[in-house]
Amino acid sequence: MLSGSCHCGAVTFTLAKTPELLTECNCSICRRLGTLWAHAPIEEVTVTGEGDATLSYTWGDRALAFHSCRTCGCTTHWENLRPEEYGHMAVNCRLCDPADIAPLRVRHFDGADTWQYLD
Repeated sequence: MLSGSCHCGAVTFTLAKTPELLTECNCSICRRLGTLWAHAPIEEVTVTGEGDATLSYTWGDRALAFHSCRTCGCTTHWENLRPEEYGHMAVNCRLCDPADIAPLRVRHFDGADTWQYLD
């Protein structure tokens, strides 16, 4: 299990299983956000917060909605807007305790160009 929260604590998340790896993406949004993603099946992720705790941002093909805390601004997760095509989502592990993610492998994904892992 792995958990994290935004800076102010208004939004929290829990992964039912500790992921095997984390993904650092260089696409135009991820590099600006400075995120470190753990991808998981939607049913294995719990995100908690009041109904209006996050603001969502979609762009491009509108397949993902990036959620950030309405109070402190931390990007907590992305929601899959096409779960019937791809039943996963991701949480931002930069919001986890560093000791909890230290043993996890980080893969670098080229979301800016080739859509392949660079390592």
